[in-house]
Amino acid sequence: MTLRRFVLHTVFMAGTAVFLLATGTQAGVVALLLIAWIAVFACAWTISYLRRRDRLRELENIMDGLDKKYLFFECIPGAHDAYERRMLALSRRAGKSMIETVSDAQEAVREYREYVESWVHEIKTPITAAGLICRSADPVLRQKLTQELAQIEAHVERALFYARAESPEKDFIIRQTNLTDIVSQALGQHRTLLISKGVRVETQDLEYTVYTDSKWAVFILGQLLQNAARYHGEEPVITMSARPLGQQVQLIARDNGIGIPAHELTRIFDRGFTGSNGRSRGGSTGMGLYLCRKLADSLGIDLRIDSVEGEGTAAQITFPAKSQLSD
Repeated sequence: MTLRRFVLHTVFMAGTAVFLLATGTQAGVVALLLIAWIAVFACAWTISYLRRRDRLRELENIMDGLDKKYLFFECIPGAHDAYERRMLALSRRAGKSMIETVSDAQEAVREYREYVESWVHEIKTPITAAGLICRSADPVLRQKLTQELAQIEAHVERALFYARAESPEKDFIIRQTNLTDIVSQALGQHRTLLISKGVRVETQDLEYTVYTDSKWAVFILGQLLQNAARYHGEEPVITMSARPLGQQVQLIARDNGIGIPAHELTRIFDRGFTGSNGRSRGGSTGMGLYLCRKLADSLGIDLRIDSVEGEGTAAQITFPAKSQLSD
């Protein structure tokens, strides 16, 4: 019962009592009638309250048991009255419209992702061709063009992984992989950039087996190498080593670059965050580390970065144990 109904009942009872008293009905009879009326009203209100309470609990249990909450209105059992029937019909229409809108949006995202992947694969052909043409140029021009083409290819690769990161579970395959192979592939892909920046790379203790998707792990490590080369200091050196942590394996990539200001460390994985170093040296999109964290989370990799401004940066990549993946 709503407050409005309660007020109407009260006014109606008061009017009836006044009418009966005015027509000569004894006060005792009027009192008995009012008591009976109040008793009936209280019973009706209690029954209505209990029915609505039980109905709400039923609906809450249905909602809690659904993985896809937007299907709630499709799972509600039959309505209890005409009002509820109409409300459920309207809610189902609204829910159907929402599902159709979401489906259309998901389809548009899927088509865009497929287009980006197709474009990336197509653009690699002219990039490769341009690299071959560069071989016939004079050494100075060849070096400059090769460096620029390497940067273009890195941006293209980042765009591909950004598109795939929207549904990572459909793209990666966890396999037993040698850590040395991952490091070698990453260094090979970014050899041109490292050489152009005069970066020396030292590796040690990498003979470990890890469980990951090698393609994604190479991309993550490649982004870290790019950052180390871009923000290098004098006589730049990157040291890569590994160590066991129980059943896990941790790869540490350490450089002696310009480092990251302490107050920016908490934001380096934020999407689009370039930081003071990115703004001062230019060329930063703020997407590299964001993608690294997103892909690492999908692979079960613990990625952490420590840095001291003016001294260098250390990235810790901890690969999960096989038992953790099976869980």
